[in-house]
Amino acid sequence: METKEFDWSNLGFGYHKTNYNVRCYYRDGKWGEMEICSEENINMHMAATCLHYGQEAFEGLKAYRCPDGKVRVFRTDENAARLQSTCRGILMPEVSTEMFNNMVDMVVKLNQEFIPTYESGATLYIRPLLIGMSAQVGVHPATEYLFLMFVTPVGPYFKGGFFANPYVIIRDFDRSAPLGTGIYKVGGNYAASLLANKKAHDLGYACEFYLDAKEKKYIDEAGAANFFGIKNNTYVTPKSTSILPSITNKSLMQLAEDFGMKVERRQIPEEELATFEEAGACGTAAVISPISRIDDVETGKSYQFGDKPGPWSEKLYTKLRNIQYGIEPDTHNWTRVVIG
Repeated sequence: METKEFDWSNLGFGYHKTNYNVRCYYRDGKWGEMEICSEENINMHMAATCLHYGQEAFEGLKAYRCPDGKVRVFRTDENAARLQSTCRGILMPEVSTEMFNNMVDMVVKLNQEFIPTYESGATLYIRPLLIGMSAQVGVHPATEYLFLMFVTPVGPYFKGGFFANPYVIIRDFDRSAPLGTGIYKVGGNYAASLLANKKAHDLGYACEFYLDAKEKKYIDEAGAANFFGIKNNTYVTPKSTSILPSITNKSLMQLAEDFGMKVERRQIPEEELATFEEAGACGTAAVISPISRIDDVETGKSYQFGDKPGPWSEKLYTKLRNIQYGIEPDTHNWTRVVIG
């Protein structure tokens, strides 16, 4: 099926209606059959555990229409593994990797007319969602769950190109506790970041930047993305018990090694920011969001990384995108063709 004649050029990063989503229910201790649904709404009890006790998990990935005409997805096994980790962390039934991948393939194929053209720079965003459905007025895990996937075409994350943005350290908010749910992809972590994110925007910054919740001494995450810094031919990224394991960051670390760089995953004291030649935030939406500077308004310090993306950031960004789009060889077998 060909892509519909849409004007993808002005597409924002948001929700747009497509034809179908795919659903599967967990009842009586087992998963049922996958169902195709054209309804956008969920029929849910007002006492559902996802609404009251936060039994909710999600993932984010993309389908890419490539120059060779094929449609590829990227490292879906990693998304499945991360969802399984979240399930274990908040006591939900695990979704098998096979079921996860089958639902990815199904929802992409059902909505292939909404996959933007390669030339547009837009992609098809895939949102897997797992929620506790059974009615409960007491803090216990649900007995029934819904796992669904929907898709939406999204425009390029960078409006106007790949450029560097300023970030600000926010000290009066924590994204998550050191031994809390920070390592899981649950909605509560993002709810906890909304106020800090608004404060950063009100101050004129692209995003907020967190220090560790325990000591306010070490680099944690940059908003809803992992942080990395580059110096002396070394890719450095934080190690913490509250940071979400980023599939993009994991991929960039591998590519950095492929390029002959040294990779370090460790605690990064705030003052070490002054030593980095380049810095960035990384995640599914943007791949790499270069950071021009990080301001600590409380102390008056400002850490500068340049107004343009650095050479290593640009090289890593280009390499990863070219693998996702099938332009360069996929030597690590990260991509999978869904539509040939």
